[in-house]
Amino acid sequence: MKYQRGVALSGLIFWGVVVTLVAVLGMKVAPTVIEYYKILKDVKATVARVGPEATVADVRKTFDNFANIDQLDFKPEQLDVSKDKGAIVVSFDYDKRIPLFANVSLVINYKGSSAN
Repeated sequence: MKYQRGVALSGLIFWGVVVTLVAVLGMKVAPTVIEYYKILKDVKATVARVGPEATVADVRKTFDNFANIDQLDFKPEQLDVSKDKGAIVVSFDYDKRIPLFANVSLVINYKGSSAN
């Protein structure tokens, strides 16, 4: 006698809910990750564009130009501009709050630097 094989309805519903929750979480988190990589790219392009004699205002203005092209909400005032061994280093650190449901949110801390 052959036994039946397959997925029970309860198992199918359970895994369907799990896959749906993971997909929704991914769709909410993906735009913030893409934004982070755009900011990191713009920071590195800014450092490559300005010279080592540039002022903080010059660095922020150049970054603002790149951010406008990429349509970022990230403000140039959030950048930390410093010098390390004569080279300009631009870093940033910000939190992104992603509402999930009701009063539950996911908070992601993004950090980046042009020195990497």
